[in-house]
Amino acid sequence: MARRDISGAVDFAYLEGFAAGDSGVVDEVLALFREQAAMWTPMLDPTHAGWRDAVHTVKGAARGVGAFSLGDVCERCEAGQDSLEGVKTALDAALMDVAAYAHEQMLKSLKG
Repeated sequence: MARRDISGAVDFAYLEGFAAGDSGVVDEVLALFREQAAMWTPMLDPTHAGWRDAVHTVKGAARGVGAFSLGDVCERCEAGQDSLEGVKTALDAALMDVAAYAHEQMLKSLKG
């Protein structure tokens, strides 16, 4: 995966600007987002008592990293206008973009 695989689910220019261009901060924030997503995903189930809290948490984290579409889907889900499946689909898209971005950054570091 590399930049060509990025779908637009995450606005990396926003994140880079927010981090003042510090790639270390960007990498750390994205790593935390991936780790947290692994914790939230099992809660994105209507039978889980904490699914609303998970959706709300994902919404804030998504907007913090520039995954605005995911944040919007979460907001609609909280309002009963979208499904948990929609949240999971948008989260998967954001995670795929994060993986592609991280891969691109790794390739850049190898090139020196």
